[in-house]
Amino acid sequence: MPRQVAPNLLSWASDIEQDTIDQAARAARLPFVPGPVALMPDAHLGIGATVGSVIPTEGAIIPAAVGVDIGCGMVATETTLCASDLPDDLSSLMPLVERRIPAGLGKGHEDGRTAEAVATIGRPCTELNGKQENTVLAQFGTLGSGNHFVEVCLDERGRVWTVLHSGSRGIGNQLAKRHIEAAKALMRRYFITLEDPDLAYLVQGTPEFTSYIRDMLWAQRYALASRARMDAAVVASLFEVVGHGDRVRTINCHHNFTAQERHHGRQLWITRKGAIKAAEGDEGVIPGSMGTRSYIVRGLGNGASYHSCSHGAGRRMSRARARKELTGASLAAAMAGRTWNADRAQALVDEHPAAYKSIDQVMADQRDLVEVRHTLRQVFNYKG
Repeated sequence: MPRQVAPNLLSWASDIEQDTIDQAARAARLPFVPGPVALMPDAHLGIGATVGSVIPTEGAIIPAAVGVDIGCGMVATETTLCASDLPDDLSSLMPLVERRIPAGLGKGHEDGRTAEAVATIGRPCTELNGKQENTVLAQFGTLGSGNHFVEVCLDERGRVWTVLHSGSRGIGNQLAKRHIEAAKALMRRYFITLEDPDLAYLVQGTPEFTSYIRDMLWAQRYALASRARMDAAVVASLFEVVGHGDRVRTINCHHNFTAQERHHGRQLWITRKGAIKAAEGDEGVIPGSMGTRSYIVRGLGNGASYHSCSHGAGRRMSRARARKELTGASLAAAMAGRTWNADRAQALVDEHPAAYKSIDQVMADQRDLVEVRHTLRQVFNYKG
């Protein structure tokens, strides 16, 4: 259940830092935020807006609250395979996934076969230059870096799932930064002083607002379709290794986005920064960190959270702190028994489970937001 931690600010988090609360309180004090900002159980410090926050706004949107990875989210596919169908060692899957789903900062496809798929999602409002057009095509269907990943998991029945985390890649980042800087320029033009410059906003009805919405919706379509393409590639690769298998169902959901929704009798923009939509019956995917559990959930439609829930475990340490305090050896110990990028343990230490909050506590904190349908444990992990 939520508790009020500051004026116009509710929190579902039992494990939260004061600087995270302070940051969210700054957003909650904006004059166009008509109801409480909702902090999810995985909330932690972000840029401008808190990661793991749900911000209702009326007549304005904060581009930095959506963030620079517009449409980032999860896709999970349940298959007909069972644990007994998998080989003892999934190492033969790794080169297939690595070849078919490029990962890493700036990485992309080199064969140009994505043009037809990209064409189906239309065009952004912003006119792209030649380099950006190439980025759109090359990075469609690619994983990215940081906490983006591909997993093969087993649920409590022994059923095999694939799980993947990715967003709108370089083009989403570039479009987001363009609109964030435009919002900041407007604040300067109209002598509007904010507690945090990254809370710069765009006013509904202006050309700048309309341009951002169109670009944001395009980037969300790009991210959704890109995840679907990668999901198809990883499922096909898994079936190739096993020799058979079929899909049962797929769940594909954003956790960095804005949508116009009706709540408490008002038409609002609901910005979910590191949160997923959890209206009654909505299916969602909540991953833990490397080496921990993930969850398939169904929304309970809690009005106080604007029908939202957490998007993951939430960071406890910054990446810089994790690299300083944690080791590749301890990450290897945490990943024992799984097929993963073990040769890159030191490079992946900022994704160590100890750098994240407890996913079990996060799930316990949001019992009134979602119902757990399936609990997944990893047997294969491929990181960007």
